[in-house]
Amino acid sequence: MYKDIATPGRTKEILERYGFSFKKSLGQNFLIDANILRKIVDVADISPDTGAIEIGPGIGALTEQLARRAKKVVAFEIDGRLLPILADTLSPYDNVRIFHQDVLKADLHAVIAEELADVSDRMVVANLPYYVTTPIIMKLLTERLPIRGMVVMLQKEVADRLAAKPGTKDYGSLTIAVQYYTEAEVIMTVPRTVFMPQPNVDSAVIRLVKRQHPPVVVDDEGVFFQVVRASFAQRRKTLFNNLTNNLPGGKENKEKIERVLVALGIDPRRRGETLDIAEFASLSNALAPLFGK
Repeated sequence: MYKDIATPGRTKEILERYGFSFKKSLGQNFLIDANILRKIVDVADISPDTGAIEIGPGIGALTEQLARRAKKVVAFEIDGRLLPILADTLSPYDNVRIFHQDVLKADLHAVIAEELADVSDRMVVANLPYYVTTPIIMKLLTERLPIRGMVVMLQKEVADRLAAKPGTKDYGSLTIAVQYYTEAEVIMTVPRTVFMPQPNVDSAVIRLVKRQHPPVVVDDEGVFFQVVRASFAQRRKTLFNNLTNNLPGGKENKEKIERVLVALGIDPRRRGETLDIAEFASLSNALAPLFGK
């Protein structure tokens, strides 16, 4: 067994050998605790039948843990300075393919079809850069990729929002979007002290298991997400005010919106954060004839 990359000494030695300096703009914080990485791989249930997709491999600390368990690892790294480092640190593993690409611009369906056609299980496992966490997660979900789900490390505050319950301060439009596609569970909190350099906040590992079918029946997904976003546009405002002010054509349809809310038994004075996903589905289905295409 090769020596783990994720130790303070080995990480420092690799960075010094290559004269690597962290770019704050890329949100680079490398994990220096191999036990946490092994737990992440455990939670993702990576097996010899799994094709793992990683985003932002850094110097390969998580990548090597995945390579030891998965059939194949495909990783996307945006920082070209890390490519020679990864070629070196991951040289013992012949089941890793690194793409020098921004994952937000990548054709993931094509990559999966080409690189992971021969695996029966596919899972995203990553330590996501804080600054693009939400766009990456939403891309992975809305593109309906053939994956089982994802286990990702992100800012604790964001993890809490993804797994939040109605009526809590963390519950919002992102919560509903993620829970529409997946079952979300925060697995563990990760202290800032196990990163190099140390970020200003703690992190958390969240597991998102893809649902076979959404938990609610929605007539028009576009309207559903539009209604959800509008409902949380200004958290302190009532549902009625948010919908009339933030749906396109909402002001012209003010009375109709109020009638729909009353007919559904939803008090127009409630706030968006008090509605569960089933109530949002009923509301969007009732509003779809007004705001759908």
